[in-house]
Amino acid sequence: MKYSDEQRMKKIYENAVKLHEYITEKHIQREELLTNTPMQWLVTTPLYNLGEHVYHLSDEYKKAHSEIEWAMISGLRHRLIHDYDGTNWNIIADVVFEELPILIENVKQLI
Repeated sequence: MKYSDEQRMKKIYENAVKLHEYITEKHIQREELLTNTPMQWLVTTPLYNLGEHVYHLSDEYKKAHSEIEWAMISGLRHRLIHDYDGTNWNIIADVVFEELPILIENVKQLI
């Protein structure tokens, strides 16, 4: 299915919020994400989805909203999928615990 930029932004927001809520409600800590393989699997699926939707946003949309690091988000998806064994979980923990709340607020302002 081909989504519009607006639809993709809603999907990005929904996936980011769901991941953040899950992490918060389950009181998941950074150390758990660094060491617990099932937890790592749990966070990668929403991150894949975020990156996939970002990748397919139009270039015009991304240029118009360049305050968001679109290339880093879609690049993270690419790295997780194609170099999963080489994943630096410290970086993923930074994304989940520090960058995700910022992304949620930025996307919220755009939708």
